[in-house]
Amino acid sequence: MGEVFELRAGEYRARIDRIGAGLQELTWRERDLVWPYTRGKGPLAFQGQLLAPWPNRVGSGRYTFQGTGYRLDVNDDATGSAIHGLVNDLEWVPLEESEEAVTLRLDFAGTSGYPFPLELTVTYRLGVDGLSVTTAARNTGTAEAPFGLGFHPYLTLGTPLHELAERGEVTVEATVGSYQPTDSRLLPAGDPVPVAGSGFDLRPPARELGSTVLDTAFTDLERDADGCAWVRLGGPGHRVSLWCGPGFGWLQLFTSDTLGGGLHRAHLAAEPMTCPPDALNSGRDLLVLGPGESVERAFGILAEQL
Repeated sequence: MGEVFELRAGEYRARIDRIGAGLQELTWRERDLVWPYTRGKGPLAFQGQLLAPWPNRVGSGRYTFQGTGYRLDVNDDATGSAIHGLVNDLEWVPLEESEEAVTLRLDFAGTSGYPFPLELTVTYRLGVDGLSVTTAARNTGTAEAPFGLGFHPYLTLGTPLHELAERGEVTVEATVGSYQPTDSRLLPAGDPVPVAGSGFDLRPPARELGSTVLDTAFTDLERDADGCAWVRLGGPGHRVSLWCGPGFGWLQLFTSDTLGGGLHRAHLAAEPMTCPPDALNSGRDLLVLGPGESVERAFGILAEQL
């Protein structure tokens, strides 16, 4: 079923999945920071997955690039979309491994719906300041390739968010400036709208999560001196924070309301993305890699005592 790489540094531990190069587990002081999975029971709802060559949705699984139409397999029946790329069920090859880090590579040959070969590498590294994830993509073909990248960790506080929210014990903040309106299929409907004055204003200071429902893409990210945008999920005693570096211009936040059973509103998906939903059609912030051209992006997750 594939190999798992176990990392450790200071008070952090992580498990990395060779299948899909996914983040199976991240803990701090033995507390889960992300919703964990094992191959026997997951991944579910794309938890911890690397999303390439596009994140989020492609409407009806169809798009046109440079005058040629392509059709992808629809794998999200609820919205009739092709969702979250093509690499999460493929086996990646380890290039380097140590106690604190692992680098995996995938030579992606392309498919009939996406006939653009790529070389993908991802490095997961633990340090005293948490987890950093650096991904590079290189066009190994002879034609330009459309490309988008994302990740799908679910931040967790250990106790289901709906239980903490009922007690007023969970807060959320995100350094976002605009949100993307969507239609009933969660595809973009118009241009991004400023968050000011809306129910999607998550800018600091932190606010109680309450009954806020999110399955929303945000952009116009406000960044710190290091060029990082942030999502922070706070609970009793500690908070879990995700940063995304330059080039990750979008964040999808999902409060898990459409998940059933005990997963309903249990965790907060915080998904750094290089482009919005349906970018293969709209072209908004879509990367176009020339032959031999590469791109690199980074994000990370850490915990803080409150």
